[in-house]
Formats: sequence, C-alpha cells, structure tokens
Amino acid sequence: MNLEEYFARTGYKGSTEKQDLETLTDIFQHHIRAVPFENLSIHCGEEITLELEHVYDKIVRKKRGGWCMENNQLLNWVLKGLGYDTGFLGAYVFNPHQNAYATLMTHLVIKVVIDGKAYIVDAGFGVSYQMWQPMELVSGKDQPQAPGIFRFTEINGVWNLEKVRRKQYIPNQGFSNSDLLEKRECRKVYMFSLEPRTMEDFRFQCTYLQTSPDSLFTRKSICALQTTDGFRALIGWTFTETTYNYKEDMDLVEFVTLEDEEVEKTLKEKFNITLERKLVPINVKGPYTI
Repeated sequence: MNLEEYFARTGYKGSTEKQDLETLTDIFQHHIRAVPFENLSIHCGEEITLELEHVYDKIVRKKRGGWCMENNQLLNWVLKGLGYDTGFLGAYVFNPHQNAYATLMTHLVIKVVIDGKAYIVDAGFGVSYQMWQPMELVSGKDQPQAPGIFRFTEINGVWNLEKVRRKQYIPNQGFSNSDLLEKRECRKVYMFSLEPRTMEDFRFQCTYLQTSPDSLFTRKSICALQTTDGFRALIGWTFTETTYNYKEDMDLVEFVTLEDEEVEKTLKEKFNITLERKLVPINVKGPYTI
C-alpha cells in the first residue's frame, strides 16, 4: 500500500506538501470522480470486508469502488499519511420512504481539522447527495456547491445534514414518477454526533447491510460516479445521467433502461469497472432500511 499508487488510481498530480483546505479539496474531488460509490460485490457473490488492505486492493489495484466504509476508510488513510488531523464519525441516514432516520449507525464520515477549523469530508454517499467539497462544521450556514446547497444544523450536540436541490428537467417523462427521482426540493441526508468512532463500531452494520433482506443494499444494485458537471448512476437496469445547473436553477436528469447484455458494457464504459464475477442486477421497489 502506497500513496503514489493511490494517486495514480485517482489521477491526482497536485502537491502533497501542504495540509491545507485547497489540497484537501483537490484530493477529495479526484477521489469522487475516479472511485465509484457501489455495492456490486453483494450482487456478485463477493463479501465486503472492513480490512484496510482488502479495501486498498479492491479500489486501488482492481479499480473498483465501494460504499462509505470502504471509500472513507481509504481516503482517511491517505489523508493521515499526508499529515492531516483526521478522525471517524458515525451517522444515521435519513430514510425518505419511512420519513425517519435509521436506527442503526450505518454511515461512516471523516472529520478533518485544519488550523483549528473542523470540516466533514464524505466520499461515500453517492448520487445527488454526494458533497463535492469538504463542508465546514458550522450550524445554520448555507454551503452552496455544484450539486446544490448543503447545510448543517446542530441542536443539543446532534448535527443534521440537509440538501436543497434545483428544479429538475426530465426529458423521458416515463420516469417522472420513478422511485429513483428525488421528489423533495429540500431533504435531510443524515444526522451524527461528534463522538469519535473506530472501524470496530461498524462491523455489525457491515454484515447486516449486505445480508439483511430489508437492507437497501441487498434490494438494489448500485453504482454511482461523480463527473465534472454532475453524476451518473446505474441502479438495477436503470442508467441515469444528471447534469447540474444545465440551465439556470435547473438540473437535467436523463434515464434509460438497459438490457441485460448492456449492463456490464455500461459499467466498463461509464464507470471504468470490470467485474471478476457475474453481476445479477436488482432493483426491488418499496420500503427498505438503510
């Protein structure tokens, strides 16, 4: 495991001398545009583990992606190796189908402190809720980014992340009521406290999320990658491509349904992923837990 090999994977060629916000942002953006958020292992008969060496081999050498416990663990290793002051936090994801936060702490994020200021760095949420820049840990402040306006609010030590999106233009009106389309303009994303966490705090969740029939991740095969102007995602057989702010205060959201034989070709061409085992796509609609 070495940093040069990781940077070759993400295409980052900038400086690593300064532990400042500008460098952090650049490294972070290269990561989310090179490494997909994906759970394809579950639907290929592979086990997802929390061992850092396994995560490194999967993402860096095999050019795969991962979910939050993989992406953020690897990114945290990189930042620590460069001298950043980092630590893990645990979050409870908001479930729009149940209009409530999950009861299990399933989401791992990174806290980075630079010159006495704390930032949240999260390379493991994917799709339209993936932040593009580290977010300053302050309550009530709008933090506009390309995906929309993100905002933290804090009450009695509990922090909430929410996002306000733009209007959406969907050329294929057959998808205007799709469950893959976010209906609300302002949506809660997750809540967390500042209690430090370790990877050990996520072992049960890692197993649960890839085995429970109620888990979002067993019910949907997901692969999402941020681009320079939006993101693309493959969920089940549905490929979506979103272009942020393609017109003033309007995002373009394009949908297409793939045939079985197009799925692996799309993974290679749009996400640079080649799987070792056969993928069985899935997209079960209805309520789920996160």
